Amino acid sequence: QVELVQSRGGSVESGDSLRLLCRSSNYDLIFGCMAWFRQLPGEAREAVAGVSASGLVTYYEESVTGRFTAGHGDAETTIYLQMDNLQIEDSGFYYCAATDPFAPCTDEPVDFVYWGAGAQVAVSS
Repeated sequence: QVELVQSRGGSVESGDSLRLLCRSSNYDLIFGCMAWFRQLPGEAREAVAGVSASGLVTYYEESVTGRFTAGHGDAETTIYLQMDNLQIEDSGFYYCAATDPFAPCTDEPVDFVYWGAGAQVAVSS
């Protein structure tokens, strides 16, 4: 049984920063990829950033490039998402996800086996 435990989101103002964390309950299972997805109001779930087992960030969603930073935390089974200069349009639910070991780092939700419960991020003006 593997659980992805996410930190809470938060309510911030436009231009503020927020950091999300995600850790696996199984430190011995090295995922092929850990990633952040988000679901904005009225939209499909989209990939925000993916981090390979080696720690390489394989992609950033275009609108967050230069503002968001992802990476491994203190272990290969943890990742963070540092969100700077948050905008109102970033508001939504953010999910941590992970693939099976050795699986590639894609931006397709269907390729991810494990999911966190989600964290709400609310950005106001």
